Amino acid sequence: MGIKLFDSELRVMAVLWKEGDVTAKRISDILNREIGWNVNTTYTVIKKCIKKGAIQRLEPNFLCRALITKAQVQDAETDELIDKIYDGSADLLFASLLSRKNLSEEQISRLKEIVEKGR
Repeated sequence: MGIKLFDSELRVMAVLWKEGDVTAKRISDILNREIGWNVNTTYTVIKKCIKKGAIQRLEPNFLCRALITKAQVQDAETDELIDKIYDGSADLLFASLLSRKNLSEEQISRLKEIVEKGR
């Protein structure tokens, strides 16, 4: 996936991933309630997402549909993080996660399971 989304665009996408296909008006209402965005701000960000190919506009009523999944964005962001901060080394990222003092036993256990499944 070659689409780079900014934080504001991710907020719009989060609404679509949670709600499914909804109107731009509904997205605007949700983001107004959650973070205080006005209609113009929301519509501007939606249009940027459409231009990038992340959202499809359907009629009637400016219905919005996500064209990319949350998993695709997470994968792309993780790849970028690994490349940018860990010199392309996923094991360095993983080691960094494991060495964090605030991981619970349950989180450490889940990480171990992930490693075992990946083998």
